[in-house]
Amino acid sequence: QVQLQESGPGLVKPSQTLSLTCTVSGGSITTKYYHWGWIRQPPGKGLEWMGVITYEGINIYSPSLKSRTSISRDTSKNHVSLRLSSVTPEDTAVYYCNAALTLLKTTNYWGQGTQVTVSS
Repeated sequence: QVQLQESGPGLVKPSQTLSLTCTVSGGSITTKYYHWGWIRQPPGKGLEWMGVITYEGINIYSPSLKSRTSISRDTSKNHVSLRLSSVTPEDTAVYYCNAALTLLKTTNYWGQGTQVTVSS
């Protein structure tokens, strides 16, 4: 069973870069057909998909966030990282790490989420 744990600063100042790490256990991030992604939920709003990195290391980003988002991986540490640049208070949200395995169907695994507040 794949388990995900997000970590990173809970407070980021406007214009700075938000950096989060998702540590994966119970499976390798290079295992076939997994997509490792980030999804966020601003207060009072729905879930927003930000992007993924595939088991092959290919990135796919949300068009609305693509210019500010970078998702990378460290296979030696088995973790996936998110960087979101030039943050504003509108980037305040709970950020979730997600693993999606697609075979005949898609199975999703979620981290518990981490609150990030953008404020001076």
